[in-house]
Amino acid sequence: MSRVINFSAGPAVIPLEVLEQAKSELLDFRSSGMSVMEMSHRSAIFLEILKEAESNLRLLLGISDDYHVLFLQGGATAQFSALPMNLAAAIPRAEYVNTGSWSSKAIKEASKFCDVNIAASGEEDGYKRIPDVAGWDIREETAFLHICSNETIGGVQFKTFPSLGIPLVADMSSDILSRTIEVDEFGAIYAGAQKNIGPAGLAIVIVRKDLCGAAKKETPSFLNYSVQAESDSMLNTPPTFTIYLAGLVFSWLLEKGGISVVEKENEQKADTLYRLIDEGDFYSCPVDPEFRSNMNVPFRLYTEELEKLFLERAEKNGMFNLKGHRSVGGMRASIYNAVPVSWVEELASLMNDFKNEYG
Repeated sequence: MSRVINFSAGPAVIPLEVLEQAKSELLDFRSSGMSVMEMSHRSAIFLEILKEAESNLRLLLGISDDYHVLFLQGGATAQFSALPMNLAAAIPRAEYVNTGSWSSKAIKEASKFCDVNIAASGEEDGYKRIPDVAGWDIREETAFLHICSNETIGGVQFKTFPSLGIPLVADMSSDILSRTIEVDEFGAIYAGAQKNIGPAGLAIVIVRKDLCGAAKKETPSFLNYSVQAESDSMLNTPPTFTIYLAGLVFSWLLEKGGISVVEKENEQKADTLYRLIDEGDFYSCPVDPEFRSNMNVPFRLYTEELEKLFLERAEKNGMFNLKGHRSVGGMRASIYNAVPVSWVEELASLMNDFKNEYG
């Protein structure tokens, strides 16, 4: 069968070139006579895969030697607990900004391991915007400030990052590698792989070295950043095939020209959809235009019946996974790096046709 147009929020589409390369190497990786899935994680050939993946990620994001780069299991959710265990031992307090579903989950988990202060929240406003930094309530002595750079479900995104004199920690699961950032502005960045990096199950953690080494004594070795760094992310058997595929994605991004190139494509894709949504009142987007995500575009129609009909029409036209998250309803187009501009143009064409028919 032919591949469909896939707007899944995660696990998300992987670049076709990456899948084709993995397919060609599946049975016999670099004349080893083995699949990457079958070889020892401590073999020279896999260690080279890991080394190359880390090197290319550092190159893409401009990560200095002041930071550890860790390839860990458990997804981003495991880091909700690992962060306060590692970074909030000496000062058992942390500030969190609540901008949606994933921020809320991070707050709930972190509260088990440190004193969490909700410095700002968009909940009363329906998570339609990022609270104004000038109004954030930050305590004087605190370990770190946590944000979610892009809320996958609600479609709210930080366009700039706060600098408030304390280590900034960001969950970048749904927009890492999609735009230019300055890693040196952060104490730590973490991201689940299943949106812009590769298959589910892997988390990337980029953490400043000087923040490590003083984890809570009860921190499991599996979640201890210093222990994982000392073992080169191989305290136990790592997700070898997922790391291999992530490495292929990093190479694919470099071949495209790097982050600056995909950033322009992502802006183009998002602009195409938001411009169409804002034309008239047939479609609507609940997010304040100043904070609309370039990765996840939520939109609504004026009745649920019409939304159901739109989703049916989309699938008939080969477009899948446009249904909004069950907690918010509506539709959502997730347009990560691997989503081609042509797919977004086809979606926009369908939206126009649907509006002309039912508007």
